[in-house]
Amino acid sequence: MTIYHFVGIKGSGMSALAQVLHDMNYHVQGSDVEKRFFTQISLEQSGIKILPFQKENIQPGMTVIAGNAYPDTHEEIQEAMKLGLPIVRYHRFLGDFMKKFTSVAVTGAHGKTSTTGLLAHVMKGAKPTSFLIGDGTGRGDADAEYFVFEACEYRRHFLSYFPDYAIMTNIDFDHPDYFANIDDVFSAFQEMSWQVNKGIFACGDDEQLQKIQAKVPVLFYGFGEENDFQARNVIKSTEGTTFDVFVRNTFYDTFSIPQFGDHNVLNSLAVIALCHYEEIDSEIVKDLLLTFEGVKRRFSEKKVASQVIIDDYAHHPTEIRATVEAARQKYPEKEIVAVFQPHTFTRTQTFLDDFAESLNKADKVYLCDIFGSARENHGKLTITDLQDRIPSSEIMKEEDTSALKQHENSVILFMGAGDIQKFQEAYEGTL
Repeated sequence: MTIYHFVGIKGSGMSALAQVLHDMNYHVQGSDVEKRFFTQISLEQSGIKILPFQKENIQPGMTVIAGNAYPDTHEEIQEAMKLGLPIVRYHRFLGDFMKKFTSVAVTGAHGKTSTTGLLAHVMKGAKPTSFLIGDGTGRGDADAEYFVFEACEYRRHFLSYFPDYAIMTNIDFDHPDYFANIDDVFSAFQEMSWQVNKGIFACGDDEQLQKIQAKVPVLFYGFGEENDFQARNVIKSTEGTTFDVFVRNTFYDTFSIPQFGDHNVLNSLAVIALCHYEEIDSEIVKDLLLTFEGVKRRFSEKKVASQVIIDDYAHHPTEIRATVEAARQKYPEKEIVAVFQPHTFTRTQTFLDDFAESLNKADKVYLCDIFGSARENHGKLTITDLQDRIPSSEIMKEEDTSALKQHENSVILFMGAGDIQKFQEAYEGTL
């Protein structure tokens, strides 16, 4: 039997795909750097072998799935070429794999991981479903009818996919190291739209998505009255959010979610719309929405002494605003403290003023040094360029997080896509 060897198995998409194949009784192993990542916990729990990178890992009879972060010059990929083994890039493999199911791609500049997680939770409660989420979570079902997966627009990787359905949460300018501007981002989503086979569910409140064209029906969801699926009568509380759903101006049902902020209403609306289209009973959907506990690193909470500590992947101004808004809804009486680590120099440079505007919505801001990626590890600006634009901000170092202790009875948001967790761990270690 073929062994699938993953080069870069700790990557969020790669680890999720490895788990899907493992659950479907394929032989799976992989290799990566020695550094520990949160994605490997699930791999270890599944008993999937993780090896350090070395060409000796590659043996005859294997199929090599290569992570997008590793070039063809990588020693393991070179060895696979020498042995004449099949080598498939992650997004290409996924594109072929999904053809066996009714596939649902979830994409968008923001919210795709949370929406994929929510859709996977609801669908697997209603029908046999396999899923792949961008937080490193994947599960395979040997009897799966549906395959729900997160589709990333970066470097147009999602153009390897031809899904039955697509949920598009929004179009926003991000990844400035690759995309030139918002028009360039739109062109990628437009190209993706032509590849969808049955239907697209797009947020009609997003002005870019309003322009999307496709060969299949495009159904819009949102708060605006012109949407096919509209959320009305939204009631926000410290326990969650309740709203009515109207389908083409006709009342459909009332739904409640244990999440906070408008963005979570929209994510839920997308899931409700797709389930309505696939004729899944609304009572089943209502019950499953209530039991969703979220995905990794998206508003992940813990209480420590008098403080609420929240870990969130927010690394774009739009996401930071949404996270602060959600914290204010759930904890209206508490001080909101943001600890933010910018991710990549190009993104920080491009959105410098937007980051300042979003972070200024918190009561107090602590800034960590810019996290450079594998693609770029230096830049012309420093963290002080952002600090100058935020009156309430201070610079924070990993070795001294003690300033956070003075914020008693507060909510502390650790936000970023780099290694912001080490600041959180350092702080919790002092308590």
